[in-house]
Amino acid sequence: MNIKDAAADFLACRRIAVTGVSRTPGSHGANVVYDRLMERGYDAVAINPMTTEIGGRPAYPDLRSVPGGVEAVVIGTAPRHAMGTMREAVELDVTKVWLHRSIDGGSVDDDAVTFGREHGVVVIDGGCPLMFDPAADGAHKAMCAVLKLVGRVPRKVS
Repeated sequence: MNIKDAAADFLACRRIAVTGVSRTPGSHGANVVYDRLMERGYDAVAINPMTTEIGGRPAYPDLRSVPGGVEAVVIGTAPRHAMGTMREAVELDVTKVWLHRSIDGGSVDDDAVTFGREHGVVVIDGGCPLMFDPAADGAHKAMCAVLKLVGRVPRKVS
């Protein structure tokens, strides 16, 4: 499917976990995604094994620990952690995973992408949920157009 349809399907989920949300956000990509999803009315869930709270809301060490589970996951950690999260998503029957990538290498790990797809997960391997409506803003949309040209946002998702 094309990226626009895959993003719409992903963002139709209302309870989305975001891994890599930091206690000291700065401009950390996972925090930006987490905060925007919250602003747009999503039930965003912070995943960080080093704390139990971020911004006054509960944080969980892993996907298994989230009461009631989640519908989808944004991986915002270093690529070396992506496979562990992907395996956990598969075990928990989470079928939508987005590996965040902006200008840098982001969170994309090719082995995690392959593993997820082999196990029926729709994996978006690049770009950012904030580049697509209803979570988007003008700056992210412009960035999306540029990053598509250089291959940082996939055109097709499987």
